[in-house]
Amino acid sequence: MAKKLMKGNEAIGAAAINAGCKFFFGYPITPQNEIPEYMSRELPKAGGSFVQAESEVAAINMVYGAAGAGARVMTSSSSPGIALKQEGITYIAGAELPCVIVNISRGGPGLGGIQPAQSDYNQSTRGGGNGDYKLLVYAPANLQEMVDMVQEAFDAADYYRNPVLVVGDGMIGQMMEPVEFKPFVSKRQLSEKTWATDGTKGKRKPNIINSLFLDPAKLEEHNVHLQKKYRTIKENEARAELYNLEKAQVVIVAYGTTSRIAKNAIESLKQEGIEVGLIRLQTLWPFPDEAFKALPETCKSMLVVEMSMGQMIEDVKLAVACRLPVEFYGRAGGMIPEPDAIAAKIKEMLGGVK
Repeated sequence: MAKKLMKGNEAIGAAAINAGCKFFFGYPITPQNEIPEYMSRELPKAGGSFVQAESEVAAINMVYGAAGAGARVMTSSSSPGIALKQEGITYIAGAELPCVIVNISRGGPGLGGIQPAQSDYNQSTRGGGNGDYKLLVYAPANLQEMVDMVQEAFDAADYYRNPVLVVGDGMIGQMMEPVEFKPFVSKRQLSEKTWATDGTKGKRKPNIINSLFLDPAKLEEHNVHLQKKYRTIKENEARAELYNLEKAQVVIVAYGTTSRIAKNAIESLKQEGIEVGLIRLQTLWPFPDEAFKALPETCKSMLVVEMSMGQMIEDVKLAVACRLPVEFYGRAGGMIPEPDAIAAKIKEMLGGVK
C-alpha cells in the first residue's frame, strides 16, 4: 500500500479505526486535540460512535462502560487530563477490561505548558491510581511505529484483558511523516468475550463486572490473580531497540522523541571516533531489563536522556544492577535536548575528550 503523509495525532486516530475501534470518548486538551477532532469526523463513517464527554473523568468512565460491553474503545488526552482519568483507569484495571489510552504528553507539573515533555514516566509506569495494578505501556519513536503500536495495543488489551497505554509527546503528536496502513491482522489468539455485559440472550446468567470486593480474602485472591497476569506480560511484552552497541564506550538510554535526537548525537560523535550506543525503550512497562545484558565490555558508563528531570534513572540503575555508573542529561518544561548538548555531556563523561 502507498504511504500517506499525516500529522501524528490524526495517524493515531486512523490506526485505531483500522484496528476496529468502535467507540471514542474524550475531552479537548492541547496538544492532542487533533485525535478527537479526527475521530469525531471519521469514526462514524466506520460505523462507530464518538462522544465528547463533559470532562476527562466522565470520558474514562464511558470507556469503562463500552469496554464492559465488549467493544473496542479508546480515549486520549494529555498529561493533566490523564491525571484526571487515573481513578477510572484503576477501576478498569481492577475489573480487567480491555481499552486503549493515548497520552500525548506535555510539560508539567500542574497545568504546565503545551510543549512536548516526558515527565509522565512515573505516572505511566507506576500508575497514578490506587492499588496494585499495571498497564502495558508502549513508547513509539516515529509515526509509523505509533500507527503499528496503536493497532497492536487493541490486540494486547483484548488478549490480557487489561488497559494499554500508548505514550507520545507533543512533538510526535504534531509532526508529519509518511505512514503506511496495512490491513490489520491479529497476531494473537483472542478468545470470545464471554465475560462481557452484552445481554444474556437467554443462554446464561448475567455477567457482573466490578472491581469491588468486600471480602478481604476474595480481594487478596483477585490481586494474586492480577499479579500472575502482570508477570506474564513482563515475560512476553518487554521490548527495546539496540543501536550501535558493539564497541560503545557510553550507552544512552532513551525513548520516544528523545531517542531520535540521541541517534543524531551518536552519529556526530562517531565522526569524531567516539563510539556511543543506544538502548531505546519501546515499552516503558514492562521495562526491558534483558536489553541491558547486551552491554559490551567496552562500555564504561550509561547516560539516561529524557525530557524530564530524570524519572527513568532508577529503572536504568536497577537494570544495570550497579555494574556501571549511570548519569543523566535532561531538559524539562517543554525544552527539547539538542544533539550537541548530548554529545558534550558524553565527552565530559569520557574525561573531556575533544
